[in-house]
Amino acid sequence: MPEPLAKPLADAAPVQKSVDIPANLQTFLALDFGLKRTGFAVGNRLLRTAQPQGTIAAEGDARFVKIARELKEWQPDALVVGVPFHPDGAAHENTLRARRFARQLHGRFRLPVFEVDERYTTTEALGRGARDADAMAACIILEQFLRSIP
Repeated sequence: MPEPLAKPLADAAPVQKSVDIPANLQTFLALDFGLKRTGFAVGNRLLRTAQPQGTIAAEGDARFVKIARELKEWQPDALVVGVPFHPDGAAHENTLRARRFARQLHGRFRLPVFEVDERYTTTEALGRGARDADAMAACIILEQFLRSIP
């Protein structure tokens, strides 16, 4: 499994292995972005655990309406977005889409957004026997992120 790559959205250079996350950020909602489905999971810094919560089956602005409902329910301090890359680390079209999605989340909801390299998370979710691979992939993304916090 590759090292987690997490970085604050506004930061230009990615940080490997560990990320300096302000101590006041304790709860996180992670999103595994997809064009038709977006899995989500919640977790917290104290326990360093994450739980898959479901999948938002919506596109465009309808996706953000449903995300707003989840944000209201879970009240996270920050968001974590999985960003896909080719196995060799090269960016591709979905890399750009996921990063655009992360910027849109930040702009709409004014929460800190962190990006995490999500290579192989769906494969791992399926390997774990997940009923909802999108939600479990979001959970894996969040687990990687939480492990990167010192």
